[in-house]
Amino acid sequence: MTRIRRGYIAQRRRTKIRLFASSFRGAHSRLTRTITQQKIRALVSTHRDRGRQKSHFRRLWITRINAIIRERGVSYSYSKFIHDLYKRQLLLNRKILGQIAILNRNFLYMISKGIIK
Repeated sequence: MTRIRRGYIAQRRRTKIRLFASSFRGAHSRLTRTITQQKIRALVSTHRDRGRQKSHFRRLWITRINAIIRERGVSYSYSKFIHDLYKRQLLLNRKILGQIAILNRNFLYMISKGIIK
């Protein structure tokens, strides 16, 4: 009986999966079954952590804004600052306020003084 060569479609699929897992360590980059398991696990982690990353950055911006605001006014807090922003209809998001807090503190103080009046 003659030897039958297998089709190239399955080989292409496996090489594509291997390229995805080329940076993994050990059997996770060599064995097809474990590569597919690790690929599923990696994709699940990236999907989950995309949402977490947004919340982590939002928490970071809020912490920065709160720290800068509390330096000047002891009784003034982040929640009052945001409330006053909304009352004055100044629509600055937390990301921009966090950048202002790092790069130009005086400008953030000017915004907070303008709101309090």
